[in-house]
Amino acid sequence: MRKRTPASFPFSFPLQPQIYFTKELVSWMRGHESSVFSISVHASGRYAITTSSDTAQLWDLDTFQRKRKLNIRQSVGIQKVFFLPLSNTILSCFKDNSIFAWECDTLFCKYQLPAPPESSSILYKVFAVTRDGRILAAGGKSNHLHLWCLEARQLFRIIQMPTKVRAVRHLEFLPDSFDAGSNQVLGVLSQDGIMRFINTQTCKLLFEIGSLDEGISSAVISPHGRYIASIVENGSLNIYSVQALTQEINKPPPPLVKVIEDLPKNKLSSSDLKMKVTSGRVQQPAKSRESKIQTRILKQDVTGNFESKKNELPDGLNKKRLQILLKGYGEYPTKYRMFIWRSLLQLPENHTAFSSLTDKGTHVAFLNLQKKYPIKSRKLLRVLQRTLSALAHWSVIFSDTPYLPLLAFPFVKLFQNNQLICFEVIATLIMNWCQHWFEYFPNPPINILSMIENVLAFHDKELLQHFIDHDITSQLYAWPLLETVFSEVLTREEWLKLFDNIFSNHPSFLLMTVVAYNICSRVPLLNCNLKDDFEFFFHHRNNLDINVVIRQVYHLMETTPTAIHPDSMLHVFVALTKGQYPVFNQYPKFIVDYQTQERERIRNDELDYLRERQTVEDMQAEVDQQRVEDEAWYQKQELLRKAEETRREMLLQEEEKMIQQRQRLAAAKRELKIKEMHLQDAVRRRFLKLQQDQREMELRRLDDEIGRKIHMRDQEIAATAKDLEMRQLELESQKRLYEKNLTQNQEAVAKEMRADADAYRRKVDLEEHMFHQLIEAGEMQSQKTQKVMEENLAKAEQACLNTDWQIQSLHKQKCDDLQRNECYQEVAKLLRENRRKEIELLHAMVEEEAKKWKEAEGKEFDLRSAKKASALSDASRKWFLKQEINAAVEHADNLCHKEKSRFHNEQEDSSCLPRTSQLNDTSEMDPSAQISLNRRAVEWDTSGPNLIEKVRNLRQRLTAQARHRCQTPHLLAT
Repeated sequence: MRKRTPASFPFSFPLQPQIYFTKELVSWMRGHESSVFSISVHASGRYAITTSSDTAQLWDLDTFQRKRKLNIRQSVGIQKVFFLPLSNTILSCFKDNSIFAWECDTLFCKYQLPAPPESSSILYKVFAVTRDGRILAAGGKSNHLHLWCLEARQLFRIIQMPTKVRAVRHLEFLPDSFDAGSNQVLGVLSQDGIMRFINTQTCKLLFEIGSLDEGISSAVISPHGRYIASIVENGSLNIYSVQALTQEINKPPPPLVKVIEDLPKNKLSSSDLKMKVTSGRVQQPAKSRESKIQTRILKQDVTGNFESKKNELPDGLNKKRLQILLKGYGEYPTKYRMFIWRSLLQLPENHTAFSSLTDKGTHVAFLNLQKKYPIKSRKLLRVLQRTLSALAHWSVIFSDTPYLPLLAFPFVKLFQNNQLICFEVIATLIMNWCQHWFEYFPNPPINILSMIENVLAFHDKELLQHFIDHDITSQLYAWPLLETVFSEVLTREEWLKLFDNIFSNHPSFLLMTVVAYNICSRVPLLNCNLKDDFEFFFHHRNNLDINVVIRQVYHLMETTPTAIHPDSMLHVFVALTKGQYPVFNQYPKFIVDYQTQERERIRNDELDYLRERQTVEDMQAEVDQQRVEDEAWYQKQELLRKAEETRREMLLQEEEKMIQQRQRLAAAKRELKIKEMHLQDAVRRRFLKLQQDQREMELRRLDDEIGRKIHMRDQEIAATAKDLEMRQLELESQKRLYEKNLTQNQEAVAKEMRADADAYRRKVDLEEHMFHQLIEAGEMQSQKTQKVMEENLAKAEQACLNTDWQIQSLHKQKCDDLQRNECYQEVAKLLRENRRKEIELLHAMVEEEAKKWKEAEGKEFDLRSAKKASALSDASRKWFLKQEINAAVEHADNLCHKEKSRFHNEQEDSSCLPRTSQLNDTSEMDPSAQISLNRRAVEWDTSGPNLIEKVRNLRQRLTAQARHRCQTPHLLAT
């Protein structure tokens, strides 16, 4: 062990029931991929939350199955997830300082704490919550601490630690059994290894543990807040007593009894073990040589006499010393009052036995408790109902005790956060201070009231006589104080001070308090003459000093004779046993059983009555429902009848309105019809004018087109005539040229032939003597001459063929001219037929206009005259159009005749051309004539197709013009 410090002393753990382990694996809960650094268990022990860096998982410890899994982004990270005490709320804290609260059952997000101000923003690392779950403390890499109010959901305080603190490693509130869970002392473990305990209300440093040399790495506080266990960085374990650490702050008064230590040292045991004795209780031995923790050793006196065991209390307290302290200060310290009460009453804290009582549920006698005792706080009502139900399950008489809620209410209000302590305090009070209260059940305790009356008669006969004179019994001046344990006539502080004295003395102290209260109030009581005034006095608070009452009680305890002292009838204090609660049967069992049977009978009768009444009520409800339905049906029929009459009147009015509207509509229709007729007339006149303009424009366009076509035709005919004249001139010039060439060729041939003849005669003489040499040469010359003649003959034949082809083409051209003449005649016939049909159409249109004129005789004169003028204009325009069409047709016929005569002339001219076939014998012609004929044939071959192509184009143009002239009358007619 490490060296002892003045703030620590050895202690012994209270006895706990033994737990046996079977070393068997119960379950293996898989699901975390990284290490788990936090485990939080619900207050009921059914659920647990395990937290790792990436996820948190909710487990059902009954089935060891995972219920839910919290997944977050890796960039956020989890700091801690844990249950809030005394609630079903889960608090999750993330690395981005966001804190969320979730509902445990539904995992619904209840709220989110707002972000802290930027000026005091720190990176949260550690958290701590008070036992009531209202305050959340958060710290991190800073010397600031943030305190959050979870009810208001806001940051209400920022605590700045000393400058030595740079980071906070661990936070934990110091529990206190008597502060109702609102812990005010917070332990802060900083980076220097020192854990400082501060008061969050006053922000004062209370004490600290650890040092710079022996820094604390981790620490934990016991559930009751009595001890602190810490692990030092060197591996040692130190356990500190909170009571010793805070003794300089909350130092109790010095004891009045001192112990003389005169045991010589050589009387001690020779062994190295030292026995630690505190208040006559033997503690576990501790080694003294190796231990460095300083301890206080209390030695036994020589005689070995200890104080009476009846004054010894649990947790090292002494009843006598507490009574001396109480008489000196008048009350116990508020901070340690509940602790002292638990020690005085020696509460066993039987969790198992209390759980077996509460598991039975709400007792039937207290199901409707809120009707008889309405309480504003629902939580307080539930605790009261649960406590009374546990008392009724413990003993049957408490289910029939009418004043039990009045007796238990102040204790329930005081211990509402610890129901086990509340139940055991009430049970201890009933067993010790309420002795013999139930012997005359269901009547008030006459024996107890008689003792109070005897004591009052001994100490204040005048007051008792005053009560008797006004018929005031002990059931009025004593029993109301007892059944409410003075909670109606005292304030909270007065009541606590009184019960400090009641729990520290004999059970008769409560009865003496009733007598003392009456004696101290004798002046106002003697002034009361009415019974209602007495009742009001003992049920309401009065102007009375509780300290005077308590001093009067102590005086009565000392001066009351033994014969009438309540101690003779009341036994001494008996504590509840551990493990199971004792049986409470101090009441007339037959009366309770009879009452229980009667109550059961009455309950059964009441159930039968309720069933019958429910049946009757159901029948009555059915009858009422039927009556209501009938009445509603009749009302509905009446409403329908009235509605029908109203609808009929409305229909008549609507019909009248409809008739009026129809009349107005008919008049409007007539006006619209007249306007429509005027508009139609205007539109028709405008349309006729538009048609007239369009027809005039079309006629002008046709006139222009016809003039343009005639002009183009004249130009083409003139050009064609000029081309033909030029061609004829060319042919004549070619003819003269051919004749000239032929003459020249004939002369040249004759000259050549004469020259050849002369040369031949000149050479005859030479040939005679060279006859033999030139025979071969002559033969060759004859062959050459023969070849030339053959070639000339072939050329002549070719000229004959060309001439025949030209004759055939001219014949074909003549046939085409005849066929074109027939076409012209057919076109003229069609034009005459179209002219006849147009005349018929004109007559039909005139007749139709006459019919329309007869139909429109009833209209205005302007419209009649307009139509007549339009009809006359149309007739005149059609007559002029007809005349133009006739003139165009005659002009086309003349053109056709002219073209026909022109083609005949061209054919005659072509027949006048010289023909090579007129030569009688081509073989008789000289070679020059054959050459000229060949040249003319070649020229004709080149110029003939061009002339034929021009003639064909001229024919096509003429045909197109004739067709256009034939189609123009139809277009004009349409």
